Amino acid sequence: MTASGCSYNGGICHETVEHCDGCNRKTEYTSGWFCTACPEPSVKWKSGHCNMATHVSRQATGSKQKINPLKASKRASR
Repeated sequence: MTASGCSYNGGICHETVEHCDGCNRKTEYTSGWFCTACPEPSVKWKSGHCNMATHVSRQATGSKQKINPLKASKRASR
């Protein structure tokens, strides 16, 4: 959504959903609140978090590497 209008789906952008509250990309126009990055915000939130959301902090999902106890004990003895 821009000031000149929407170019998505024949000029129809969808308003933001409640998950978008607090996002910096949420902008108010005369017809309501719209996202400047995504024309249909409900699709972005369908699978979890929106990848464009500025108010959601992402945590690394990486796990620690598994350590072989036998090798660790040999290294410790050096």
